[in-house]
Amino acid sequence: MKGLSGKRVLVTSGPTRGRIDVIRYISNVSTGRLGVLIAEEALRRGARVTFLYGKDSQTPHPPQEAERLRLVEVETVDDLIRAVREEMGRTKYEAIVHAMAVLDYVPEAYISEKTPSGKEEWWIKLVKTPKVIKIIRELAPEAFLVGFKLEYNCSKEELIGIAHRSLLDNKANLVLANDLADLERGEHIGYLIDPQGKMVAVAKGKEEIARKIIEAIG
Repeated sequence: MKGLSGKRVLVTSGPTRGRIDVIRYISNVSTGRLGVLIAEEALRRGARVTFLYGKDSQTPHPPQEAERLRLVEVETVDDLIRAVREEMGRTKYEAIVHAMAVLDYVPEAYISEKTPSGKEEWWIKLVKTPKVIKIIRELAPEAFLVGFKLEYNCSKEELIGIAHRSLLDNKANLVLANDLADLERGEHIGYLIDPQGKMVAVAKGKEEIARKIIEAIG
């Protein structure tokens, strides 16, 4: 299984945080487990992998392929954008799997001290973040780019349609579409959508999803 031998693959994984004050932040639901499986599958197939992951999320630990793995930790969306720019400036990646759960909104202001807990109310204004996948595509126009689209309680047809629009908007090569409602029921079903809006693969479970994504890249 050496279909990616020598190829450079960037995987983003896990959550991002938006800091509120020195001890509080908002985040999103992501353990980084799927990103770990994607990175490990790419390593098994001979790739050189940079794994860009959210703070405190899971990371790969492959003993046999460790020399082909580099880990980069980030916390905030700004950290992520900075790291992406540094990576793209340093390395030409043949494939990028953007599996990280990036916050769409973060607190407008950061308070550099602890906010007292005696307040009856605390209003926090959230502002929209840049679309990191668009930045990735601008910096790496020739890379094979896989995006992700997570929705909630959609029909299969609705989910595929939303994923296809996201793919076209972000100029990705594939999008993995999944529904949080399935995950809450203990099922993880992923639909791989191509630029024509066709479902090129269906996978059940994180291991099979990771395998199908890397097979598509290879």
